[in-house]
Amino acid sequence: MLIDILTHTPAWVFLVFGLLLFLGCMQLRPSSPHLVRAIALPLAMVALAIYGVVAAFGQSPAGLSALLVWALVAIALAVLVGRIRVHEAVLFDPVRRRFALPGSAVPLVLMMGIFATKYAVGVMLALHPGYAHDIGFALGASALYGAFSGVFAGRTLRLMRLAMRSQAVAMA
Repeated sequence: MLIDILTHTPAWVFLVFGLLLFLGCMQLRPSSPHLVRAIALPLAMVALAIYGVVAAFGQSPAGLSALLVWALVAIALAVLVGRIRVHEAVLFDPVRRRFALPGSAVPLVLMMGIFATKYAVGVMLALHPGYAHDIGFALGASALYGAFSGVFAGRTLRLMRLAMRSQAVAMA
């Protein structure tokens, strides 16, 4: 059955997987991304998660509830993760508008998590189309999407706060 699922997977899905794997592996090494780039990738991943919820459940009666669960979980985790202190090795240069980031496996895990969730939901809906109307399935998948989104958003909020504090110190 696994071979059948893989052979019916469109080729572009493997390209997206490869791209996300590459981008995630790049995060394993220390980097100095510009402020815009440091924020763009997490925003893109949050957008992918929202798309996953809307594409899977948007047309079903569970669609609005699924989106609400995504938002509640995402906000809760964004607030929780956003409160965690930034690692002392993370710095922001307000003149160059660049971060100094140590390597981390967290972005890779989050990207693969969102991809795996989207893929698994797509496979389940292809095999069992009625799951799109199953409130339990919709809410569970949406909560998972929301968890990944919330962690991404919380990490981004921490970076934004660091940038704003560094900017304020530089101006003072």
